[in-house]
Amino acid sequence: MLINKNIKFLIVHCSDTANNENLTAKDIHKMHLGFGWDGIGYHKVICRSGEIQEGRPEFWKGAHVKGKNDISLGVCLIGRDKFTVEQFNSLTKVLKTWKSFYPNASIIGHCDVSDTNKTCPNFDVITWSKSLNL
Repeated sequence: MLINKNIKFLIVHCSDTANNENLTAKDIHKMHLGFGWDGIGYHKVICRSGEIQEGRPEFWKGAHVKGKNDISLGVCLIGRDKFTVEQFNSLTKVLKTWKSFYPNASIIGHCDVSDTNKTCPNFDVITWSKSLNL
């Protein structure tokens, strides 16, 4: 179980699937079960339409970034590198809400975590979030 005071990172991911593929949290859940995981690793999923779907409950430890799952929450944008305006609007909403609960947590992309060669979510989350004063 996650402990609120321990949340240090709000981590943005992408599904790394075709930009025109309309996947859902249920699809990601099935994919992650196929990896042998306990189910969806992200806490939130943002569909191409901008719909925010629930993944793991926020009090459960995620399975989205090696070595940081016990100190982070993860949100996944469906797509690879061309996200919709609706997705960015929803991402802003999710991150603002999380920041209200975890004001000292840093907003980063999966690629910003040390010891990874991931490019996910394929945009500069730190600069983007700072431009919105998140």
